[in-house]
Amino acid sequence: MGFKASYLNELERMLEKVLPHAMLKAKPKLESRIRTLKRDWTIVYDMLSGKDNSGFGWNEHRQMVVVEDVSHKATGQFRHRSFPYYDQLTSIYAKDRANGKDAQTIADIVEEIDSEDIAI
Repeated sequence: MGFKASYLNELERMLEKVLPHAMLKAKPKLESRIRTLKRDWTIVYDMLSGKDNSGFGWNEHRQMVVVEDVSHKATGQFRHRSFPYYDQLTSIYAKDRANGKDAQTIADIVEEIDSEDIAI
């Protein structure tokens, strides 16, 4: 279900206890890092669970994506980089993802908008 409204403030307090002189602020530093983690998780999740997931796998031991076709654009950054928080982020974000017959990818949405523009 995502994070509670005050999660950034709580993270800031927790970091202050562990790293008292780091002076890390929730906005923009932590917020930016969380956005980056969510974006990376979305790419990996779509590779493993999306419509066109043929050729993708997950190496549980190395915590990284396994790819048969190395020419796939989205895999470039994840071919040689582990993603150790994938399972935890999946438990947080996967519930919010649309699925089923009416779920659309970004490519589907852009195609629909383009076809509506042509019709108008």
